[in-house]
Formats: sequence, structure tokens, C-alpha cells
Amino acid sequence: MSREHLPLSESDVSRIVEMAWEDRTAFEAIEAQFGLNESAVVDIMRGYMKPSSFRMWRKRMAGRATKHLALRSPEVQRHRASHTRQA
Repeated sequence: MSREHLPLSESDVSRIVEMAWEDRTAFEAIEAQFGLNESAVVDIMRGYMKPSSFRMWRKRMAGRATKHLALRSPEVQRHRASHTRQA
């Protein structure tokens, strides 16, 4: 998946990269919001990041249970910033 063929806006891609970089955001959340599976997210990260940053991200993500809902501990909750309304 190259930059030229993505039907996503730059702000969408920016948000996808941000969500993928966060440890607590599962790939399933990105798929639910943008319709992109894990391999598509990896392709985006590879295309939009410097090679060294991509390698660092992949190393961090390898085996990280919090990036997959099925592997996630029930204690891991969605992150909410302290300045947002807690419902």
C-alpha cells in the first residue's frame, strides 16, 4: 500500500500513525475506525515513518499483548486524558 493509492486524508493517516504508536490502542480499534487491518497499518507505518523509526516501532510492537484485544489483560483500560470528561 503506497501513499499514492491510499483513499485516506493526511489527517486520517496522521491519526492512524498516532493510534498505532500508542501502546494501549489495539489494532482492532484502528480497524473499527478506519477499516484497516493490522497488515495495512504496518504498511502505512512503513511508508510514513523514517526507516529507523519504523524498525523501533516494530520492535516495540512485536509480541505486545496490548495491541490485540484478544491477548489483552482485562486490567488494561482505554486511556482517557485527565482533562476529558469521564463518563
